[in-house]
Amino acid sequence: MPLTELLTLYPLAFVVSALILGLIVGSFINVLVWRLPKMLERDWQAQARDVLGLEPEPAAAPYNLLLPHSQCPHCAQPIRPWENIPLLSYLWLRGRCAHCKVAISPRYPLTELACGLISAFIAWHFGFGWAAGLMLILSWGLLAMSLIDADHQLLPDALVLPLLWLGLIANSFGLLVSLGDALWGAVFGYLTLWSVYWLFKLLTGKDGMGHGDFKLLALLGAWGGWQILPLTLLLSSLVGAVLGTVMLRLRREKTSTPIPFGPYLAIAGWIALLWGGQMADFYLQFVGYQ
Repeated sequence: MPLTELLTLYPLAFVVSALILGLIVGSFINVLVWRLPKMLERDWQAQARDVLGLEPEPAAAPYNLLLPHSQCPHCAQPIRPWENIPLLSYLWLRGRCAHCKVAISPRYPLTELACGLISAFIAWHFGFGWAAGLMLILSWGLLAMSLIDADHQLLPDALVLPLLWLGLIANSFGLLVSLGDALWGAVFGYLTLWSVYWLFKLLTGKDGMGHGDFKLLALLGAWGGWQILPLTLLLSSLVGAVLGTVMLRLRREKTSTPIPFGPYLAIAGWIALLWGGQMADFYLQFVGYQ
């Protein structure tokens, strides 16, 4: 029996396969989140030196998503293949480096677990098909962008723009919404936060958000259409206000401390993509009943 037919006939097999694949992708996302900002910084520095007419820096060892091979950030000991199995290696090593015994950040297995569970849920929600495959790619991208933004207040174009175009291409075949809805979703998504940014800047003279947030909302609009934008903005604002305040209190930081908005947009947009229609219907029924 062909694999595609097997996954179609046995949904549980597809869910389990997505879970395992998600754990593996989650391990790669850990690498991506750590290395991509450093790669971009090196590229920006090289471009700045070129613009300023400075001599380029001496050639350094390759640094990309493949090289150098994974190693312990404390003792620089290379991580052997059996020490890099998603989730299982962390449990086997009891959360410590096999060489120097320094504690490994729990963020790594938590990212792998989150990616695995999200992938399994997407497989269960959509079933085997193109919609599930493309939503997996989107979910992985949103998770990576959220973690990078939380660390560096940066939403890399290298992740945002390809996913924006992929959403438009997918919806040209009517995957989630019509191409027209997707196109205007991208346009209104960008212009909405762009307008808020400039209004806030004119009133206060300060930057209220990063330009990456405009593109991220455009990306979400390209996938879910303009219809999900109001719910996405509402949910992200509510969650951002509550969690942002809690985090500032826990860290004892000032209210003027910048808070990355990308993770809240990503979470809200993901929820709106999956349940936006049901949430809107429930609200309309509730209003009508009242």
